[in-house]
Amino acid sequence: MDIRPRPAEFPRHLTSRRRIIAMGTSTGGTLALEAVLTRLPASTSGIVIVQHMPAVFTAMFAERLNGLCELEVREARNGDRAEAGLALIAPGGKHMTLRRSGAGYAVDVCDGEPVNRHKPSVDVLFHSVAKSAGANALGIIMTGMGNDGARALKEMHDAGATTIAQDKASSIVFGMPMEAIKLGGVDHILPLNQIAAAIISYDRGTS
Repeated sequence: MDIRPRPAEFPRHLTSRRRIIAMGTSTGGTLALEAVLTRLPASTSGIVIVQHMPAVFTAMFAERLNGLCELEVREARNGDRAEAGLALIAPGGKHMTLRRSGAGYAVDVCDGEPVNRHKPSVDVLFHSVAKSAGANALGIIMTGMGNDGARALKEMHDAGATTIAQDKASSIVFGMPMEAIKLGGVDHILPLNQIAAAIISYDRGTS
C-alpha cells in the first residue's frame, strides 16, 4: 500500500463554516500535541482531543498547555461548548463525545466500559464526530500504540470529513496512524511539523 505523503489540499465546499477539529493520540502524544497546539492561532476552530492518560494527569497536562498556547486549553467538562479558540481534552478515566448544540457543538463527558482497552477512547470520540459533524470535521490521528481511533477515523472519512495521519518518521509509535492508513480512512499523511499548518489551511478553506 502506498502511504507516501500527499499534498495537503482541503475541500472548499463544506456546507457550514462551523467546523470542528478532532485529534487522537497515545504514546508520544503529549509531545505531539504540544508541537501542534502551540503553533495554532487563537482563532482556530474548536478542538476536541483524546490523549490516552490516567485521571488527574489530563487536567495537569491541559493546564500546562494552556500556559504555552494562544488557544485556551483545558480539561473538558460535561456540556462544554466546543468553540473557536478552545481546545478540550477528554478527562482521564472518562469517555468524551461530541453532539450538535444549536448551530454549534458541545461535548458530553461520561463513564462507560473501556473501548480498545482505553478510557477515554479515540474511537468513541471520532465516532461521535462522524455522526454529529460529518463533512464539517477535520480528524487527526497521531503517534500511539495499538489501533484506537483507526476504525472511527474511517467513519469520519466516509462521512465526508478531511482526515490526517502523522507519518511514520515523525511518530514515536506508528501504530495508531498505521492502522488508520491500512483501513483507507486517511486523506493526508503528514510529518508532525506540517500538521499545524494543515489545520490552519483547512480552517481558512485554502490549500
